Amino acid sequence: MKKKLLIVDDQNGIRILLMEVFSSEGYETYQASNGKLALEIVKSVSPDLVLLDMKIPGMDGLDILKHIKQIDPSIKVIMMTAYGELDMIKEATDLGAIMHFTKPFDIDELRTAVNDKLGSSENGYAVGS
Repeated sequence: MKKKLLIVDDQNGIRILLMEVFSSEGYETYQASNGKLALEIVKSVSPDLVLLDMKIPGMDGLDILKHIKQIDPSIKVIMMTAYGELDMIKEATDLGAIMHFTKPFDIDELRTAVNDKLGSSENGYAVGS
């Protein structure tokens, strides 16, 4: 079964780029431009991992993170932030985010991190001898 990935960012360009990257990696990808839509998707499809922008108009990333963890604590969340705000990053970590990337981030690093957190092999089994 394909792993499900939700991309939450108010910037259309970033959502499109990440959707393309992770679709080509074999993930089932979903996108949301705001917190309300993100939480509806979390409730309906229960993604394995959420890439979550820290600054979203209307409901900030920390609020969205809290709600995601209330809905399903097992969902992994990686924060994306344009800010070097250590207090927000620390709070996100305290709320259950597994890691964060500062924009502009290296796409390959982000891809490697997601594959690492979700187990990159298609079938869920370890690859190798």
